[in-house]
Amino acid sequence: MSDAGHGGATRPVFADPTAMGLLSLAIGCAALLPLAFGASLTPAALRTAAMFCLFFGAGGQFLAGMLSLANHNLFGGTLFTTFACNWLINWWALQQLAAGVVPDHAVVTAVDATFLVIFVAMAYGFGFFSKLLFFFLLDIVVLYAFRLGNALLGTQAFALPIALATLALAPFATRAYPPLQRFGFFWSPAKVFEYMACAVPVVTTDQDYLRQVVAAEGAGVCVP
Repeated sequence: MSDAGHGGATRPVFADPTAMGLLSLAIGCAALLPLAFGASLTPAALRTAAMFCLFFGAGGQFLAGMLSLANHNLFGGTLFTTFACNWLINWWALQQLAAGVVPDHAVVTAVDATFLVIFVAMAYGFGFFSKLLFFFLLDIVVLYAFRLGNALLGTQAFALPIALATLALAPFATRAYPPLQRFGFFWSPAKVFEYMACAVPVVTTDQDYLRQVVAAEGAGVCVP
């Protein structure tokens, strides 16, 4: 299905799906924010967030994972497809909570511990390729560490850090579009403004305009 590039390297079949996967993640996280901060915990809110988890968190990242695997990116494909399955569990758990059924604590804690180990390894591996992905994965590691802290210590002391660790990502791989670089800033920052309006911490690409808007206002960080 793929053509051979220079030096025997395999050319990707599809464009890099990383941005799609991260944006799907950001939308899923945005849907969870009202729940994380306790702003809306009604059955309707749980079901609404569950659908965003299903279609964006799970669906978007599963598609990104399949495209990455088709591009012979085993590491990226494994990350996105594994995390997509985790978002399916989020969808199921929210549906259960909306119906008044609480998922088993011991099972969830065991899975959280396993995910913590997985994402530590993923963060280390991706650190060699992308600072943005490393930052994203590091945030997930911190999130699971706090979740385990709550579970093992029988406390809710880490509830606020868990909510704060639910951040929004607005990546754009400028190096993937060399012809457009001569225009400087060439994509719409609307998603960034939406995140800022919701008081969600933002992680985005290190561009001059975004640096002025995000970093200068203390609304998040810009990474290469």
